[in-house]
Amino acid sequence: MNRQRFNKILHIAIWVLVLAIPTIVFWNQPPGRLSLSFFFLSSLYHIAFFYFNAYFLYPRLLTKKRWPLYILSIASILVFSYHVKIFLLELNPGFQLTWEEKRIVIFSIAPFLFASILFRLISDRLRFERLEKEARTEQLATELKFLRSQVSPHFLFNMLTNMVSLARQRSDLLEPSLIRLSELLRYMLYDSDKDRISINSEIETLQGYIALQQLRFGEDTELKIQIDNSSPGCFIEPMLLIPFIENAFKHGIGLLDKPYIHIQLTVRENKLDFSVINNYNSTNHSKDKASGIGLVNVQNRLQLLYPGKHWLEIKDQKGIFSVHLKLDLS
Repeated sequence: MNRQRFNKILHIAIWVLVLAIPTIVFWNQPPGRLSLSFFFLSSLYHIAFFYFNAYFLYPRLLTKKRWPLYILSIASILVFSYHVKIFLLELNPGFQLTWEEKRIVIFSIAPFLFASILFRLISDRLRFERLEKEARTEQLATELKFLRSQVSPHFLFNMLTNMVSLARQRSDLLEPSLIRLSELLRYMLYDSDKDRISINSEIETLQGYIALQQLRFGEDTELKIQIDNSSPGCFIEPMLLIPFIENAFKHGIGLLDKPYIHIQLTVRENKLDFSVINNYNSTNHSKDKASGIGLVNVQNRLQLLYPGKHWLEIKDQKGIFSVHLKLDLS
């Protein structure tokens, strides 16, 4: 049941209850007193006034400039309603109102007036919150689209830099590296635009990227990889983990006697635990201007996509750079 239909049913139920109360209370009212028909017709009039005020008077007149006109309009309607009711009651010969009955005639419309104003206030508040939420959602979607658009060019730039290096060396590894790269590009073209992909696909992409880097660096780098995926049915944002590994290979290889990269990935019970540790030359300050773009990007994506569902720790201590990410994939 959609919200609009539910609201209609709720309104009908409330008004049926409102009409039922005088029917029960004044069913056996003695002659000469306020009759059941009077209360029934008055209630119908009050219901009409409720919507007239909520959808016409209140939104059009209750503004900074028109509020006196709104007060005057409400007062006029109340006076008019009283005299019309008195006129209808006096059509009954010999009928005389007691002071208590006059108070009922005068103030019976008041609850409908207050309920109408309260209804409008709540409706406007809910509408404002809904529009604000939609605007925020649209803004987040735009930001996420922008961040995703940065992933592929930044990743491709680094990979092409690696290909150029192999080409200059006239390395026999250039051809298999291009084949690996084409597989990664196929993934980026057809899968990276999805909201979520299976954790298996993301792991395969990581392994493909690592294999591509191994073709370039061979045994010069100590590479330890531990992957334990006990929840293959989980889904994750595409290209979320690869920037951390990319950063390790980019900044943790050059000008080192014994470079190493340790990668650990565990997925259990919809919880992901991921870490990357690498050493680097802390005396080398010749990083390019694009350095760190991938890490900043992925941190922003985590904030947008997994608010309150992720924990990220990045440490840079004495030539050792480490990243530790915990993510709730449920």
